[in-house]
Amino acid sequence: MERNDLTRIHNTEEEDINTKKSHILVVDDDAMNLFIAKRILSAKFEVNTVSSGKEAFSYLEENETDLILLDICMPEMDGFTFMKLIKEKPVLKEIPIICLTADNEQESEVKCFELGAVDFITKPFIDEIMFQRTSRTLELSHLQKSLQNEVEYKTRKLEKRSRQLKRMTVQVMQTLAGTIDAKDKYTNGHSVRVADYSAMIATKMNMTQEEIDNIYYIGLLHDIGKIGIPDEIINKTSKLTDEEYAIIKTHPVIGSEILEKMSELPDIMVGARWHHERYDGKGYPDKLAGADIPLVARIIGVADAYDAMSSTRSYRGILPQEVIRNEIQKCAGSQFDPEIATIMIKIIDEDTDYRFREK
Repeated sequence: MERNDLTRIHNTEEEDINTKKSHILVVDDDAMNLFIAKRILSAKFEVNTVSSGKEAFSYLEENETDLILLDICMPEMDGFTFMKLIKEKPVLKEIPIICLTADNEQESEVKCFELGAVDFITKPFIDEIMFQRTSRTLELSHLQKSLQNEVEYKTRKLEKRSRQLKRMTVQVMQTLAGTIDAKDKYTNGHSVRVADYSAMIATKMNMTQEEIDNIYYIGLLHDIGKIGIPDEIINKTSKLTDEEYAIIKTHPVIGSEILEKMSELPDIMVGARWHHERYDGKGYPDKLAGADIPLVARIIGVADAYDAMSSTRSYRGILPQEVIRNEIQKCAGSQFDPEIATIMIKIIDEDTDYRFREK
């Protein structure tokens, strides 16, 4: 944090202390000790007193309190028990506690600190010591709260900015995906649909939301390599020649080379490079097989194939869902990861209104 931020916080804290009295609760079963503590502290602070731990909890439930001065040796509920119980209450556990006792044993002092006390004042009270220790504790507590509020404020700003950047990133990816799909009039919306189907599969696999989001982004750009393929080949309505098909098959490598420099999303090139690999090792470009194919690419491969079959192409219309289902089932274990193929079939079976189909 910069020095001017600290100065501003400190100045604000001093203004708060000067304009608003801090609230102190003194808990002691001895009426004289309560009287003395109130006399010492009332000039600067708002002081309230109670004579037992039970009364203290009743008071704290109804009143805002900045500091507790707590006697250790009390009947029924001693100070140690009180501190254990207060730490179980989320609303109260952050209130600082100074322990009060006539016991000079180091063991008691150590136990107080172990239970969360911030300071220790011995009896009989010495005015200046009690006043200074109380004042110092409150100043530190208020400064800590101010710093915490500042951190929370900065964190909220960063989170907001992060959300804005994320939205912008998604919009850029969607624009790129649209640019890719625009090269082929038959694949309009293909990249977004593949991203959607991939996210559905990932959801069925109980992945985390972050993993699902990443798979969606990777799906958006899985075909970015088609930017490097001539339009006349992509839009050719007749059968491709062997040379033309070889050119088409270069788009995964082109895509991975485009995306590998995106250090913020190091896995984004995975979907581009390996979504045409086959589970049996007969795919391209690297002839990977089984688990050697990254999971993300195996998911996108199934989603890509589903969308290809359920969309209009230059050489055919939309295939019926039952035909697509049977094809995915037939290719499980050869073209597709069998587990992912099974999940895709389940998604198809649940899609009774065929909302996935291109209209």
